[in-house]
This record gives sequence, C-alpha cells and structure tokens, in this order.
Amino acid sequence: MRILLLASAFNSLSQRLYAELRDRRHTVDVRLAGDDDGLRASIAALEPDLLLAPMLRTAIPEDVWSALTCLVVHPGPPGDRGPSSLDRAVQEGAADWGVTVLQAEAAMDAGPVWASAPCALPALGKSDLYRNEVSDAAVRAALLAVERFAAGSYAPQPQHGPSWREPVRVRPLLRQEERRIDWAAEPTGAVLRKLRAADSRPGVLDTLCGGDWYLHGGHPEPLLRGRPGELVATRAGAVCRATRDGAVWIPELRRRRVPGGPGPVKLPAVTALGDALPPLPEVAAPLMADQGARPVWTDIAYREEGPVGFLRFAFPGGAMATDHCRRLRAAYRFALGRPTSVLVLGGGRDFFANGIHLNVIEAAPDPAAESWANITAMDDLVEEVLTTTDRLVVAALGGNAAAGGMMLALAADEVWCRSGAVLNPHYRLMGLHGSEYWTYTLPRRVGPAEAERLTRRALPVSAASAERIGLVDRVLDCGPQEFGAAAARLAGLLAASPTAQRRTAAKKAAREADEAAKPLAAYREEELAVMRRQFFTPESPYHALRAAFVHKRPVPAGLLAGT
Repeated sequence: MRILLLASAFNSLSQRLYAELRDRRHTVDVRLAGDDDGLRASIAALEPDLLLAPMLRTAIPEDVWSALTCLVVHPGPPGDRGPSSLDRAVQEGAADWGVTVLQAEAAMDAGPVWASAPCALPALGKSDLYRNEVSDAAVRAALLAVERFAAGSYAPQPQHGPSWREPVRVRPLLRQEERRIDWAAEPTGAVLRKLRAADSRPGVLDTLCGGDWYLHGGHPEPLLRGRPGELVATRAGAVCRATRDGAVWIPELRRRRVPGGPGPVKLPAVTALGDALPPLPEVAAPLMADQGARPVWTDIAYREEGPVGFLRFAFPGGAMATDHCRRLRAAYRFALGRPTSVLVLGGGRDFFANGIHLNVIEAAPDPAAESWANITAMDDLVEEVLTTTDRLVVAALGGNAAAGGMMLALAADEVWCRSGAVLNPHYRLMGLHGSEYWTYTLPRRVGPAEAERLTRRALPVSAASAERIGLVDRVLDCGPQEFGAAAARLAGLLAASPTAQRRTAAKKAAREADEAAKPLAAYREEELAVMRRQFFTPESPYHALRAAFVHKRPVPAGLLAGT
C-alpha cells in the first residue's frame, strides 16, 4: 500500500514505524504536521491509501480525515483520551498500560478503534518507556491496524454503544501545577514519579540555586540525606537533592525561558548551574561495586560473570559529551585490565549512544572548539575498542543508536541489538562528514556500496534490515527488560565456545594486516580534516542545523541540499 506518515516530529516511534512498514514493502512517505496546505499537497502527490499518525500534537484537518482514512496511534489503552496519557500514567504509578490505534474524527481520540495492544510500565522514565515498551505495543497495534485496513473486511469498533465495554477517561493536559514537587511533604517515590513523568519534556518547573529551572529525569539515592529540597552532592554531572525521606539524583536541567530571550537548552545539571552551584562534594559511585552492595545510581558501571565483563553506560538521550567520552574510555581501560575473554559494551535498555552532545556544544562559549574536543574524545574511545586484540568485544544495543554512537558499536567484533532498536548509521542530517573511524568500519561490515547508500540516504534502519545487510550480527527478539539477561547468556556461551580463542587470535592477525595496509591513524586524519573544516567554517551548514535541532526549530529550506 501507499502510506503517508504524519507526525509532529520524526521521533523514535515514527522512525521505527517508517522502517518496519518499508520492511513489509509498503511505499511510505513522511510529512511533518503543522502545515495543512503542505499536507494536502502531499496527499495529492502520493495519493496514499492510508494516513498513519504515530506521533501527533495537532488535529488532522476535517477535509483530510473525511476524505481519507486516517489512523492515529494513541499512547493509552482503549477508552483513554487526552494529550498527556503517558505522562499521567507514569506520574500516577500505573503498572499496566496500552496503545490504541483509532480513526481520526472530530472529537480527539474518540474515533473507532482499529487495533490495540497492552504493555507493562516498569518504574522508569517516560521517554525510556516510550521508546521501548510503548513503542513495542504501538508497532504491534499499528501493523495489525494496517493489515486489517488492507484486508478491507474489518469493521473498526466504535467507542460507544452496547458492544463498547471499556471505561472512557477523558483527561486534560498535565500542567506544571500538577507536576510541582513539594519537597518538604512528598515522599521520594512520589517525587520520582513526577520527575520521571516529565523527564524528556516538559521537565518539572522548580526553583533551584536562586533561579527557575526545569528538572529532567530522576533516580533514587539510597544513602545521602539532607534538608528537604537542598542539594547535597554531585556525581557525573548530576545533582543530588534531598527529599522528605531520602534523596534523588537529577541528571539534567533547563533554565526557564526569559521572555524575548533565546530558548535555553537541556544540559547536564552541573554544567547548567555553573557558578550558581554551591560547593558540594562529588560523591563518586564505584565503577565495580562489591557483590551484594546496595545499588546506587551511576551512568557507567562494570561487573563480571566468570570470563565475561560487562561495561554498561547510560547517558541521557544517548548523547556523549567530551566528559562522557573520557570517563567511558577510562572505564574501558579498567575493563581491559580485568581477567576476561569477552567484554560486553552496553547491554542496558534504551539508548546505546547517539554520538557527540549537540546541546553541550550549542551552549559552549566556543561551539566549534567544543565540537572539536568532543569528536576527538569520541575518536579516542572508539580507537580503544578497535585496538583491543586480547579478547572479543561485543556491542549490545538494547535501544537505538545513531551517528557516532552507531560507529562506536561497529568498532566491536560483534554487534547485537534488540528487535525494537532503530539504527541511524549516518551524519548527513547534521551536515557532517563524521569520524569515529566509520570510513574503516562501515564499509568493512556492509560493503562500500551499502555504506555509501546508508550515509547518503540518511534513513532509519530497523533491526531486521540491519541484520540482513550485515550492519549487526544478531537480533535478540525480546522485551527491553529481558535484553540485558539475554545478552549476558549469549556472551557466556561465546566465552565458553571452543572457537573463542581462535577467533581472538584471528582478530589480532586481521587487525595487524589492516594496520599494515592502511593505519587507523590515516582514517582518523582524513575524517578529521573534513570535520575541522565543517566545525571551524562559520558558514558551514552544521552550525545552523545544530541550532535548529537543539532549539526544535524547522530546518531552513535548502540547507541540506549540499551536505
């Protein structure tokens, strides 16, 4: 069929559905919402059989949905209505949820239901759940709805009448008044639910260090204490804030916008506060915790199971600033000093990595210089992985990966990913050539022609397609909560394999042969020569594209034409 995807942003779910529908040989085009005349022009040009809206903040025009079947993916179970469904579910502590695909009509979320799918909601952040459990359910429901529409015989179920047995809940937008935290009165669990319900957007508006800030994300702290509302420590760029009966770690902050001023960006909390942050102790978490120790929040952790080492990292939004890269490189070197034969990089749920930290770069006094520091730190990390020849390295992608984060994964000997992951192995949409040794690793994996196609077309790749073209070696068909354990079992089998030692020896010989043919330093020098021009040339499209991405502004027309 010909399907038009209409979305307010080409986000993770939109990208996943785009890739999954194309895998099923549908003709798919994407239109961003907000320009109704442009939408009508796209419909006239494509003549779609169906319009599918996986992520929509505005209503579809009546003349469109009355003439063309328009299916909306709503992140709530049947009968749930309103613009803050998932936010409210997380803030209220719902354990079970769902996704509904319904037909667009005049009343929002009230049209007949074409399909639905249930999902669990573990006690995690909204954005993590949206990219994982909710995304899995949304894809199941959307693909079923498309199949039913294509069959032509299915009658969608109206949300009224004697056959409709689900309770109808119309709930309004979750505003800051309901998100506000009373630090002196609310227990830690309630504070965490509010923080997690707003982790990516809009954040929780609060007063901190004499200013108005949006708080993004939250993790429990088992030991530190203080007066409710006060900051008590820092760790890895996050701040720890005391609650009535405990404390929470807040990784990121965004300053409240001043009328007429530029739009502030979300940054690591310590970076955002800057000189306003009072002197606080940096309470580091042990990289390798003692067995049986109480779990503490940290963004980088190492553990072992027999001959397998696991180096996990989880950076907000998958973005890796200069400091993230340097700390992860130090942790990787620590892991290399351990007596293991297999090292698993990643293995957690949600994002693997998305490359350099565009928000930190945008907020830096000299964005070009910060871009350079960030990419060279990223290259240093990738080089460590590429030159590891005494053990096998596995990149385990529990969630999405893009740009330099995808190339970090390709530096490993094997790449495993969860079936729900969306991969974007390209840099073009940010106007960059890219580094991280991709000119060595990507063609070696998929061949020069496929590498050129992936980087030029700059389209999302599903896990299944990635396995088919050789971008990844194994797809694990499991839920996000099961991925870590599944990857650990496979890594144990890999370490126990009778061929593991031979593979390690062959890997060392291949690396030496490749180095003799063309040193890694040559790939790096060639890549960075282009990147230097793109970073330090003021009229480079990178700067305008980065600003548009960071500040959520439309990309200026024609800006990508020459990239």
